Amino acid sequence: MNQSELSRYFSEHLFIPQLKAKNKEQAISELLDLFVKEKYIRNREIVLEMLHQREKLGSTGIGKGVAIPHGRTTAASHVLIAFGKSDAGINFDAIDGKPVHLFFMVIAPPNDEGNTYLPILGALVTLLNEKNNRDMLAKVKSFAEFLPIITGE
Repeated sequence: MNQSELSRYFSEHLFIPQLKAKNKEQAISELLDLFVKEKYIRNREIVLEMLHQREKLGSTGIGKGVAIPHGRTTAASHVLIAFGKSDAGINFDAIDGKPVHLFFMVIAPPNDEGNTYLPILGALVTLLNEKNNRDMLAKVKSFAEFLPIITGE
């Protein structure tokens, strides 16, 4: 999956330029609430429990100021990604012990068409491994500024 394909899983409705959250639990809830508000997921509690179970397996704070909380759930009808940013940084039990500033929440149905869930996660990690991309994402204030970084344009 290339960067331009990745962009179709983002929406302006699933974008928070400045999270209010101060901790891991609040960050997960705030991002999840975007999916609920836009009616992309039907049962918030089921999805919240799935995300908690995933975090118990190991933090989705992958280091370098990035977290990608993710999972599959019957409450979702297709793959979607929410983005949130915290200038202050949030302790997310990241593998490098550093605060997280960039959050990408990926929610997918149990079986997604074209099986794009893992390629999407892979494409996100590849994009976020580039320091330049992380630096640019850290500065975005609008979805219009955000999307060109995701698409690599």
